[in-house]
Amino acid sequence: MRIKTTAIITTMCLSLLSLTLASSKPASTGDDKVWEVLATKDQTFVVKGEKKPVITVKAGQTVHLRITAEKATEMAKDGSVHSFTIKQLADQGWNIRLKKGTKDYTLTAPSKPGEYVIECAVKCGPGHADQRMKLVVIP
Repeated sequence: MRIKTTAIITTMCLSLLSLTLASSKPASTGDDKVWEVLATKDQTFVVKGEKKPVITVKAGQTVHLRITAEKATEMAKDGSVHSFTIKQLADQGWNIRLKKGTKDYTLTAPSKPGEYVIECAVKCGPGHADQRMKLVVIP
C-alpha cells in the first residue's frame, strides 16, 4: 500500500511540475519559427508547409532559415549550386551562396514593409532565370 501511495504522489508531483513549466513559457514572437526552403535540382524554390514559395515575416523580425540545396545541372566555380539573393538587400546578408546540402542561416527582415523578390544568382541550369520566390514583409 505504501509503494502504491508513493507512486501516486510521485505521478501527481510530476504532472504538476509539467503544468507549471508549460504555463511559464513566454508567448511566441514568431522569431522562433524556422523556415525550411528547398532549392531544387529543377531550379525552383519550395517552402515547406506553404502552397507557394513565399515567406511572410514582420518588419525587423529575425528570420531563421534552413535551406537545402540540391545540385542542378550546372555549378559555380566556388562550388555553389544555387543562391538565395535579394539584390537590394545583398549588403544586409540577403545574398547567400548555397552549396549542396542543408545549412541554417539567421537574417533580419527589412524594416520597410513590402514584397521582395528572392532569386537564384548562380547559373544552375536551364530554368535558372525563373528560380524566384517572395519575402513579404508586413508592419
